Amino acid sequence: MSKNIRWGILGTGNIAKQFARGVATSKRGQVVAVGSRSEVTAKAYADEFKVPQAYGSYGELIEDTSTDAVYVSLPNSMHFEWTLEAIAAGKHVLCEKPIASNAVQTEELFDAAQRKGVKLVEAFMYRSHPVYREIQNKIREGAIGQLKMIRSSFCYRTTKVAGNIRFDASLFGGALMDIGCYCINLSRFIAGQEPKTMSVVANLHFGGVDEAACGVMQFPSGVMASFTCGMNLQADNTATISGSDGYIEIPVPWKPPAEGATYVLGRSTPPKMDSKDAKNASAPPRQTFTVGSGVDLYGQEADDFAAAVLDGAPVVITRADSLGNMRVLDELRQQVGVPTTDESRVQEQA
Repeated sequence: MSKNIRWGILGTGNIAKQFARGVATSKRGQVVAVGSRSEVTAKAYADEFKVPQAYGSYGELIEDTSTDAVYVSLPNSMHFEWTLEAIAAGKHVLCEKPIASNAVQTEELFDAAQRKGVKLVEAFMYRSHPVYREIQNKIREGAIGQLKMIRSSFCYRTTKVAGNIRFDASLFGGALMDIGCYCINLSRFIAGQEPKTMSVVANLHFGGVDEAACGVMQFPSGVMASFTCGMNLQADNTATISGSDGYIEIPVPWKPPAEGATYVLGRSTPPKMDSKDAKNASAPPRQTFTVGSGVDLYGQEADDFAAAVLDGAPVVITRADSLGNMRVLDELRQQVGVPTTDESRVQEQA
């Protein structure tokens, strides 16, 4: 293997383009091949991002011996199949979230990767930004006292519904799988535990997916988390981590910039009866901290992956993390009545 990771990209959509731009800024990666459903789209992508090799099928990309790792950016329903194919070909895999359609598939993928001796990582790119290490350290140091509550939102409004894979139940679309997974992942990461109870309410689209959802979780420590996600509404798309002695606001939690990412450490004015004994009575009410990485977020993700593959560094998103997230997604989707398995495939296997 070379000193850098030679990437093959499966898919040519928006997320695949963002990843290629990011890898171009990375220190230890380069895109050497791309595979699409058609040679036309593959060549167009290759021309745009100066990729040496373009393939008109996913299978050809998987078989390319010049690649060390495959980035899977396909629709949700195709993650399992093509990640498994890439693993079987001996490739390390960075698969876009959600890594599979359900927890059973997720376990199968990680078992396959372990047998083959390759790295498999779910692509929650936001976790690669150093702002989250700093926030986690602040919490561990007691900057907000005892952790009590986490609130997050991730919403957008799209008018392009026809033909949109996010509104197709057969492709495992829906707000929970598309963006709610971020909120769930952040809550679990900050809490440092798996939730013991959870519930969700959702509005269903006529296409059979959840187009908006509000969920709550409670962890064994007593920490509570709430989140909102939706594909048909606008929101502030922020996160707040609340403790007994203060709180942390993250204004751009899901795509913090390479330079100038910020978070706020705040403290509310205590009730009058507590003012004399308030722990942080003399502390400033709001402090803004700025954290930079110097690298595009997707480039940082690619470098973290390279460190795991080439140096044996810990992966940012572990097997346990991916499994925990998918188990929550399974439970919440079952609660709102959207599919978690491909029934036709289950019937075929039976």
